[in-house]
Amino acid sequence: MTTHAFTLAGAQLTALPSGALYWPQENLLTVSDLHLGKAERRARLGNATLPPYETRDTLSRLELTLRATGASTVVCLGDSFDDPDAAHALPEEERLWIKTLQAGRRWVWIEGNHDPGPMDLGGTHLAELPLSPLTFRHIARPGSSGEISGHYHPKARLSLKGRTIARPAFLIDSDRVILPAFGTYTGGLRSSDTALSTLMRSEALAVLTGHSTHVIPMPR
Repeated sequence: MTTHAFTLAGAQLTALPSGALYWPQENLLTVSDLHLGKAERRARLGNATLPPYETRDTLSRLELTLRATGASTVVCLGDSFDDPDAAHALPEEERLWIKTLQAGRRWVWIEGNHDPGPMDLGGTHLAELPLSPLTFRHIARPGSSGEISGHYHPKARLSLKGRTIARPAFLIDSDRVILPAFGTYTGGLRSSDTALSTLMRSEALAVLTGHSTHVIPMPR
């Protein structure tokens, strides 16, 4: 497994192949856009159904990342649930799984546009988390510095061994990091989209996730 270490606002951070971001000094792991319960929400709204296993897969990958890092603090950067009803509809087994992951850790749910209110699942619910020199929030704000956010589900393309692949990606510049979506059933927004290309500085990097990280200039 390869990772990508970098500095933001003086904080030493590590982008992990799983799509999580680790801050060793604070022993803090942050993930974004879990979208737990997406299959249930789609079925409830009468949309095309998806296999109802995405929550288990997402939690399994999160558990593996927590074991690998030993993080004592977890920050979920919003849209952790596909909507409030999806959170309430989680099977008891999956609710207990979340509580097991929370045990012995500080756990922060950041407010997202899909899940604006607190959930009855333990932890702390905040609009954003300032933890000097960084600020954790769901959606990036132009003009911010030292910002960790998600929301956009960024992805990037890479030519590798004669073929082009598209993967979820961290976007990193001297002001901010935008995390890829960690959830199993989450689409992606190309880094060349105006919403991202106007947010990120010209020197921005894309760190593609997967079995290993791949670092390239952010495709525009």
